[in-house]
Amino acid sequence: MDTPYSRSPALHHLTKQLLQTYRKEVRPVHNWTQATIVYLDMFVYAVLDVVWDDEFLSWNSSMFDEIREISLPLSAIWAPDIIINEYVDTERSPDLPYVYVNSSGTVKHSKPIQVVSACNLETYAFPFDVQNCSLTFSSILHTVEDVDLAFLRSTEDIAHDQKAFLNDSEWELLSVSSTYRILQNSAGDFAQIQFNVVIRRHPLVYVVSLLIPSIFLMLVDLGSFYLPPTCQARILFKTSVLVGYTVFRVNMSDEVPRSAGSTPLIGVFFTVCMAFLVLSLSKSILLVKFLYDERCSQQEQTLLCLRGDTDTNQPRMDPGAQLAGVTESPVCQEHQAPSGSLKEVWSQLRSISSYFQTQDQVDQQELGWLALLERFDRLLFQSYLVVLGLYAITLCSLWVSWSG
Repeated sequence: MDTPYSRSPALHHLTKQLLQTYRKEVRPVHNWTQATIVYLDMFVYAVLDVVWDDEFLSWNSSMFDEIREISLPLSAIWAPDIIINEYVDTERSPDLPYVYVNSSGTVKHSKPIQVVSACNLETYAFPFDVQNCSLTFSSILHTVEDVDLAFLRSTEDIAHDQKAFLNDSEWELLSVSSTYRILQNSAGDFAQIQFNVVIRRHPLVYVVSLLIPSIFLMLVDLGSFYLPPTCQARILFKTSVLVGYTVFRVNMSDEVPRSAGSTPLIGVFFTVCMAFLVLSLSKSILLVKFLYDERCSQQEQTLLCLRGDTDTNQPRMDPGAQLAGVTESPVCQEHQAPSGSLKEVWSQLRSISSYFQTQDQVDQQELGWLALLERFDRLLFQSYLVVLGLYAITLCSLWVSWSG
């Protein structure tokens, strides 16, 4: 029975023999027209396996106590210059200084890599979005005639292998598709392998924290249409809802991912609802202001009319006192007027008639504006209902599409 001590001299002798005349600066092939094939394998959130054949690191295992695999320092042997084209940050991975080499010269380098890469986010369907991020592996200097790439496993096995994926509470791995292609440029033809990582978001946390509160806020705003249009409480209520929209919008901007390519549909609907709220609030403010100015102008016209109908020889009365006198009953006015002066009585009666006619005109104008306001309010209410219905239907459709 062999002990580890008896095998140690053979292992030492093998390592010394392999690296004694080894030149890591030279690509390890005896025939320079033959390409070095580098086999790639990938596990999402796991280990990237890189395998290649080194013809200078092969041996006859029967001559070295049947040693079929040893570990060698990575810094002592040739390694392919394979990079990920989508890198946007420095590579973050633990330092693994050794590789495994078997007797046939196959070098296996298993390296965990934390990749920070550029990915075009499609946030239109957020939070029911599915993202497709690509990782492209290629050589920097070696053309396909020198270094070629291949798959270590079949593409079907890579596509549905999720055993190493960390299934957190937000993302779910759907598949990893892979393609091989030759990139042609002025420097030559370079082999590339691209892995497309397809993941989808778990939307439940965003449904609870964003979608349901946004629907509640829209329903509260919808209920404000049942308040009278000229009521000041409606303006105060809508102003409070507008503050709620603004605060919710700020909080939502921190939760929704930012992307220059697309705008989340929830943000579009929320902006439309805010526009309806601002339009309704502005309409109520303008209406109250217009009715107030209308009443003030009609009162001024009434005062001028009363002053014009009175006798110029009589002392001019205070306008407030005149209005008070106008609103009194004709019997009181008759007792206040000098007895026997039918002309003054007739003048007061004309003033009373003119005042009530003016008030009737003001009331008719107010009724006309209120009728127009009610029609406009009804149109806004119906439009708001349509938007809210489309919002709910769209969210349900996206959720069904996501689950399918």
